[in-house]
Amino acid sequence: MTEIRKLPIGIQSFEKLRDDNYLYVDKTKYIWDLVNQGGVYFLSRPRRFGKSLLLTTMEAYFRGRKNLFKGLYIEKKENEKAVDAWQEHPVIKFSLAGGEYLSPDGLYSKLDSILKNTSQEYGISYDEQILGTTLSVRFSNLLALLCKKTGRRVVVLVDEYDKPLLETMIKNPDQEEKNRELYKGFFAVLKDQDEFLEFVFFTGVTKFTKVSIFSDLNQLTDISLDSKYACICGITEEELLGGFGPEIGRLARKNKETQEECQRHLEKMYDGYHFASDSPGVYNPFSLLNALRAERYGRYWFSTGTPTMLIEKLETSSINPEDLDRGVEATEQMIEDYRAENPDPIPLFYQSGYLTIKHYDDRFATFILGYPNEEVKYGFLNSLIPAVLGYRDEEHPLTMRNMVLDLETGDADSFLTRLKSLFAGIPYPATESLKYEESWRNQIYLILTLLGAFTSCEVQTSEGRCDCVAETSDYIYIFEFKMDKSADEALAQIDDRGYGIRYEADGRKLMKIGVAFSSEERTVTGWKIA
Repeated sequence: MTEIRKLPIGIQSFEKLRDDNYLYVDKTKYIWDLVNQGGVYFLSRPRRFGKSLLLTTMEAYFRGRKNLFKGLYIEKKENEKAVDAWQEHPVIKFSLAGGEYLSPDGLYSKLDSILKNTSQEYGISYDEQILGTTLSVRFSNLLALLCKKTGRRVVVLVDEYDKPLLETMIKNPDQEEKNRELYKGFFAVLKDQDEFLEFVFFTGVTKFTKVSIFSDLNQLTDISLDSKYACICGITEEELLGGFGPEIGRLARKNKETQEECQRHLEKMYDGYHFASDSPGVYNPFSLLNALRAERYGRYWFSTGTPTMLIEKLETSSINPEDLDRGVEATEQMIEDYRAENPDPIPLFYQSGYLTIKHYDDRFATFILGYPNEEVKYGFLNSLIPAVLGYRDEEHPLTMRNMVLDLETGDADSFLTRLKSLFAGIPYPATESLKYEESWRNQIYLILTLLGAFTSCEVQTSEGRCDCVAETSDYIYIFEFKMDKSADEALAQIDDRGYGIRYEADGRKLMKIGVAFSSEERTVTGWKIA
């Protein structure tokens, strides 16, 4: 029996990870490269992608904790130095993930507390007579005093700088503006403090264009789309196969899969993130590690946060759910920068991890974005159920289960009866007929695409192709849907355009189904099966 190793799920402290013997994917080469270039950096990555662990690793390195780096890339490079190995620097670390940012003084108190604790750590009085009365002046003076006292330049690490803004932008926009203003004076201090600074690193989910960090710090380098650092967070295929062989084996055995089948299943569920135009795919580390620990495939990352704001943005935009599946275009500036007042949801979808880079058009300098994997795709589509199908999500899992079983047993009539029942309960807004058709298409797309989570069901999105093909081990179904036309017309189109020709040599039973939908009755009114 193989030893059960400790997987670092939710571990944000590098010290805890190393001291308690958790598995660690060595990312210290990236830190070494950044540190030796020096400068001020920003990295955007989705939540639970390892940003906090990355910063605590940097913190441990700059504090000279060489015992924590045994066997890692940085240990080798430091030991190769002739002089000045494992230099210790004073560190100010701003961990902003937690705080009462909705309160008027929440952000101020958080920053003030961090400065005070740092002063006490290095034996510097926090007296106003020494450091000054305003927050920004205290920060500026503390940098100078730390450098003077230790004889080393200061390292500033800021984790999740955007949390005070994301938490307030919907619930309390006035407070968000005040938090922005506070940031403006506070971090602008770094602009004129080069002589006291060794290294500065910011992380966040979202890059807000109007936050002064990005406009005032002229020397800041955004590495979020830099191919050299595309794998600084997350787990690559090479890292997975090289470091988690026993865990993959257990997961495969538990699910009655071969090792290769298990790897393909993991890839389909959790891989697919690309953070540069030419980067390898990266697995979501939170979901991947949870699946290996639980020995079960689940939507672990998606279940830790609801994309309410994204759904609201999508509802008020001109983008349909189908567009996200097909792929949407975006320029580099669009996916790098976010403005709260921008009606386009695509930058937020990308930065928060619901879309990723699928292709880059070098000629037009345009990215094609899409869902990274099945966990995100089906998780997000499930979250659209109340908005698209009405508040029937409690009934949805059972309905979908029975519809899948209908397809697997060849009971097309039962499947269509359930589809009609599902539509009959959907509330329709009193809008013009064009809106009815658009709403109907979104509903058809959502229902059929969600079937794809359980069986092979491809919803077609281009002209000249049938609306949907669903495949099971024994059956192939070709669907054509028509609004305000007969089921006979829908069925005739399948034959007239030869949609079934490619499946004629297949040994499974082929069913061609025409479905009629009435905009007046707002439901399925009939179907024909051949």
